[in-house]
Amino acid sequence: MAQTFNASPKPTIGVEWELAIADPETRDLVPAAHELIARAEQIDPDVQFEHEFLANTVEIVTPVCQNASEATAALRRGLQALSTAADEQGVALWASGSHPFAIAAKQKVGEKGHYSEIIERTRYWGNQMLIWGLHVHVGISDKGRVWPLINALMTYYPHLLALTASSPAWEGIDTGYASNRTMLYQQLPTAGMPYQLQSWQEWESFMQDQDISGVISHTGSMHFDIRPAGKWGTIEVRVSDASPSLKETAAVVALTHCLVVHLDEKLARGEDLLVLQPWHVAENKWRAARYGLEAIVITSRATDERLVSEELLDLVEELAPVARRLGCEQELAWVRDVVEEGAPYQRQRALFEETGSWVPVVDQSIAELRGGLEG
Repeated sequence: MAQTFNASPKPTIGVEWELAIADPETRDLVPAAHELIARAEQIDPDVQFEHEFLANTVEIVTPVCQNASEATAALRRGLQALSTAADEQGVALWASGSHPFAIAAKQKVGEKGHYSEIIERTRYWGNQMLIWGLHVHVGISDKGRVWPLINALMTYYPHLLALTASSPAWEGIDTGYASNRTMLYQQLPTAGMPYQLQSWQEWESFMQDQDISGVISHTGSMHFDIRPAGKWGTIEVRVSDASPSLKETAAVVALTHCLVVHLDEKLARGEDLLVLQPWHVAENKWRAARYGLEAIVITSRATDERLVSEELLDLVEELAPVARRLGCEQELAWVRDVVEEGAPYQRQRALFEETGSWVPVVDQSIAELRGGLEG
């Protein structure tokens, strides 16, 4: 089963940011995506908005961008149009990895036909997908480089997740996790960690098996944490929770972009890329979901360990020359701010412990998202 890969001549990026719609009175979710998108498209016809799995969700999709600075400007423009539409309709925009007290089983599924098919196939776990993420596409020049890069990128899974982890609560309960979204999403049969495939040919063989067995006909695609997006000629990194802060979103977009370019350049020079054993990758994923910025992660095949926050600070320094070339120095530097000031899950949990209620947490996230409208 041939897999098309429309290679990208430059390492451009595209970003998809999932946002939710909340009732400003109850702070619960509202299935108003259809009306909100229709109005936002009238306000700014040049911005791309997409419907998502649930009718309470809208997605801002950037055009092809050169760097994180350009992508952030595009996200801000989309956020402005959606915010204007939301104000007109008396609803609020809200972003995080999951909602702290909404009941998943009560949410209305979106209008795309295959969404209902996914629910029918996955039943209970499909109904639990009350989650939102950030997806970053980075252009790759040759399909032969895709799987070596994906395997190496999985080494940095905890780094990318810890920055944006924003889903500590579920149906009113503090789960103890920084990103409960991560634990939920992997319950779907086509989601979770990608296999450590070694070549594009092996990917084609894998996809042929999925086609013959009927998996693709049920789901449309594989929903791996990091996957090839052949139509666009990109690697799509789907690790991060949706952040309520545009600044934090920009930081992880810059980190993702710089990291892919850095690894791709090492590959071009014939250097070896660090690929951890699958069991280490799985453990690191769990540790980042559980502990966020406080996670101690495995950093070598010899099982050396280190705080992910320390790893992130060193990574910013290592990637600084790449950021200068790409034009996203400020956005990459914001990674340091997140490490020093705290990630979304830390703010959310602290406010809940202070107030005993998740309602102020929703208010805080609404306010943080609106703060991103300021240029």
